Amino acid sequence: MTYPSTPWQLQGYALQTLNLIDIDRVRPLVPSELEIIPVFPGKTIGGIYLSAYQSGSVLQYNELIVVTGLIYHAGKIGGWVSHIYVDNPDSIAGGREIWGLPKEYAEFKWQQGEHPSVEVKQGDDVLCRCRCTWKVLGWQQTLTAPVFSVKDTKLLLFEGQTNSHFHLAGVDLQIPESSSFAWLKIGQPWLGVYVEPLHLKVDAPKIVQERPRSLSYS
Repeated sequence: MTYPSTPWQLQGYALQTLNLIDIDRVRPLVPSELEIIPVFPGKTIGGIYLSAYQSGSVLQYNELIVVTGLIYHAGKIGGWVSHIYVDNPDSIAGGREIWGLPKEYAEFKWQQGEHPSVEVKQGDDVLCRCRCTWKVLGWQQTLTAPVFSVKDTKLLLFEGQTNSHFHLAGVDLQIPESSSFAWLKIGQPWLGVYVEPLHLKVDAPKIVQERPRSLSYS
């Protein structure tokens, strides 16, 4: 199986939610040496990212990322990805072998138009449904999103860099009880963003530290 070398250049569109998540729920998913940053008592910030990478990308695929916390370690702040799903086997292989991300296969059904929406299924189980209920005129923004991950005995940090058009949006997020991450009780977002056009570059990871193999994340 083949996949592109880094960096991965991706373009298309995306929906992003920001949610408050119970720290006690996500603590077992995060390596113990990483500090989960609270934004309110007992709550960290995470969210759901849903994207369609289209023509012009190094790989064409759809993606669902569950970010379950804001992390601090060794002077760095980044997100933590607990669940990630795509519909391209090369993306699964590259995600696991380059970034140590636990990518799994899922099916995506997007509906574009005035109110973009997407349903993601794994087998007969619906992982989530997400619908943009409204959006406002957007703005062009350059952002960098650091992410921690673990591959074998290495704690990694990598960045996604985007220069994209963002729209504040109302987002209705539904996570059925059959979903593999329903137990996180993510709930409705307090903020939503629709991104189109999306231009994203994902860099190769850097090693932050070596860690005991017995604590390996992947």
